[in-house]
Amino acid sequence: MAFIDEYFTRLGFNGEARADLATLKQLHLLHTCHIPFENLDVLLERPILLDDAHLFEKLVIARRGGYCYEQNGVFTRALRELGFTVQDLGARVVIANPPEMPPRTHRLSLITLDDQQWLADVGFGGQTLSTPIVFTPDTVQHTPHGSYRLTESEEDYCLETLHDEGWQALYRFDLAHQYPADYLMANHFVSRWPDSHFRHHLLLAKMRPDGGKITLVNRRVTRHAPGLPAVTEQLASDDALYDCLVEECALSLTHPVHGVSREAFRVMMARLEPA
Repeated sequence: MAFIDEYFTRLGFNGEARADLATLKQLHLLHTCHIPFENLDVLLERPILLDDAHLFEKLVIARRGGYCYEQNGVFTRALRELGFTVQDLGARVVIANPPEMPPRTHRLSLITLDDQQWLADVGFGGQTLSTPIVFTPDTVQHTPHGSYRLTESEEDYCLETLHDEGWQALYRFDLAHQYPADYLMANHFVSRWPDSHFRHHLLLAKMRPDGGKITLVNRRVTRHAPGLPAVTEQLASDDALYDCLVEECALSLTHPVHGVSREAFRVMMARLEPA
């Protein structure tokens, strides 16, 4: 089967795909609900390869997840094959309020449809957009998994999300086109730099169609249900965590190349810092 057919199967998409807003919104939501955000390969010291063949094999065929360069790489490939106009962008992550402006370490995209632009991003973990938002600053926009807005300064734009405490900045970006080499360099940095957050904690996030989601940091699992307070559980063992990844997060770990044995998983977890 062709890439797009296998991708649709992975997402459970069985509609008629067109380069229109309805298809864009549906694929965006289904992607975040079926392909988990996760960084297992970074922790396993496996190379994160961004070419089309490797991304297809890992995220689609092997039914694994990945982080922003992988997630948005697969997503934008599908959009382009369907005829969408896609602009690749890079962002500076500011969710942790860094004391200095960080480098561009996040991948996202701008989609143009009938003279209207949409911000799309399926790879920002538990705070990712589950549907695209109109590229219009200073407008509150609602998605199935939260409210967002874009703010604009003289230098760039900032994506923010609304929490109980108020608006939280997620990342800053401009409209400079990003080339594959830009993503290769940033991907190498975030997967290999000794102080990278991805090298010290197991991270996973997966949206649910009803507006809920599950997020995970090491053995700490948080389940979010629409309209209810989040419930956090500290899993008792690596085996319980492994089972959670497979059974609740629908992460396949049996592939001969992209799978992870329980033994390898235990060894990996022993190296992590406390959450």
